[in-house]
Amino acid sequence: MTGPDRTPAERSPDTDARSAPGPTTVTIDDCSLAFGDLSVLEGISLTIDPGEFVGIIGPNGAGKTTLLRAISGALEPDSGTVRIDGVDVHGVSSRASSRLVSVVPQDTSLSFSFPVRDVVEMGRHPHRSRFSSPGPEDRAAVERALERTRTAEFAGRPIDEISGGQRQRVVLARAIAQETPAMVLDEPTASLDINHQVETLELVRELVAEGRTVVAAIHDLDLAARYCDRLVLLADGAVSRDGSPSNVLTGDALADSFDANAVVTPNPVTGTETVTAFAADRGTEALPNRVHVLGSGSAAAGVLARLEAAGVDPSVGPVSSGDAAAETARSLGVDIVETEPFAPLSSAERDSVETLIRDAGVTVLADFVVGAGTQALLETLDGSESLVLIETRPFADRNFAGGAARERYEAYRERAIEVPGSRVLEGVTAAGRSRSRSQSSTSIDSTDG
Repeated sequence: MTGPDRTPAERSPDTDARSAPGPTTVTIDDCSLAFGDLSVLEGISLTIDPGEFVGIIGPNGAGKTTLLRAISGALEPDSGTVRIDGVDVHGVSSRASSRLVSVVPQDTSLSFSFPVRDVVEMGRHPHRSRFSSPGPEDRAAVERALERTRTAEFAGRPIDEISGGQRQRVVLARAIAQETPAMVLDEPTASLDINHQVETLELVRELVAEGRTVVAAIHDLDLAARYCDRLVLLADGAVSRDGSPSNVLTGDALADSFDANAVVTPNPVTGTETVTAFAADRGTEALPNRVHVLGSGSAAAGVLARLEAAGVDPSVGPVSSGDAAAETARSLGVDIVETEPFAPLSSAERDSVETLIRDAGVTVLADFVVGAGTQALLETLDGSESLVLIETRPFADRNFAGGAARERYEAYRERAIEVPGSRVLEGVTAAGRSRSRSQSSTSIDSTDG
């Protein structure tokens, strides 16, 4: 069969590579790879659609870089295939595969001190014969790549005389100049400052919008969620999860794959997932099952996140609908008594809060604001046996109920366990133990009586 009606499998490899199709599908079919007795990839199967930006995430040693090298053709799997637009990248010449997929490696060091422009021009080698000089099309592609990556300003400098972050951008420019339909990036933001991380991934998004298919290993989960269309979570050489960032980045998935104590909440600015990981807290084996948080703002939001990550069932309220604590509570799916801003508590809302406080093993006061609507809740706290106090703002700035409220709050301070927000789990654990001892003592006293 000849002509444009040929299927991808019926095209010759070199013809397919020369055509460098725009929208390109990357298909990984049952790929396994081992180094000696060490199995690195096990039965990986993925289809990456044309114009899709897929982020590969996972803990160290999960096989991310090995998978990228298999996609680029640098490593041949022991079994399975990798096809780009129907062409097996391991069944064609290196030059042919280099017209299908370009690579931005994690290691940007070069053996020789080439000028930056010459390094970028290396991306044009697959498009011309070995000993031919760059033509007008090659030079135009190089200049476009230099401009897009903001590396033109030091194009004449030797590659070993620029910073690591600048080298990373130069290597990206080389891949852009290569003008392949598919691109593979291994930790493209690892050596960059915050500004250039965002610039780089914005540029990758532009390339995707133009039709390129991009696969990237990304260490920063927040950036991965913000810029990738889809995430693939690798663990122990296999696909653990595959889907949208919101479906892949969950507390359970991070705990299983990263052994991480973390919570996932929406970024209030971008709306994408933000991962907050916490160190394992010592001495928190006796955490109570339920904890109620009375507070607002970032202090209460941080407490909720830490409690949820530790496996505690928290609740919060009353809190106004626009407060950071309310946003966090909704994203975590915890019980919340939500009120309209500046509105007084209704009797039903007050009853709900009082029930949550009574049912909780410990109550945490986290920048609790006392006003006309919340002052009545102080009476409920009189019967709360276990209190933890967290303050980031003076009570004088949060008290709108006068001297009586101040005196009552100071009485709570005297019997509460006061800790910084970062140690709330320790405070809650200690408060829970105090309550248990008190209940045990009460039980003994009752029996003796």
